[in-house]
Amino acid sequence: MSELNTKQIYLDVKDLSFKSEQLVIDLLRYLTEALPQININREGFEVDITAPKQLSKRAIKLRIKKFLHKKGINSDYRPIALKDFDKDGYMIKEKKMVELSYY
Repeated sequence: MSELNTKQIYLDVKDLSFKSEQLVIDLLRYLTEALPQININREGFEVDITAPKQLSKRAIKLRIKKFLHKKGINSDYRPIALKDFDKDGYMIKEKKMVELSYY
């Protein structure tokens, strides 16, 4: 793929790797099988995805959600947009649970 026809999408897997490193490895394997046109490079908690321009960011988010559902952890984790202005992508965050105690 040439540089003009590709885009960089970043994925932060910090929260997911605290639960299990095997989940991160399985996620990356699932993404490469589901989207064969992407290239994935991992450095620590950050994953760099090189994708064609015509592939939407939403397609990657959908595959992440499918993976979480398949593993049964969709009630614990969710992909949300990165807050960095210079990076475009998602982070997999743990859902906040509110526990109310009733008397």
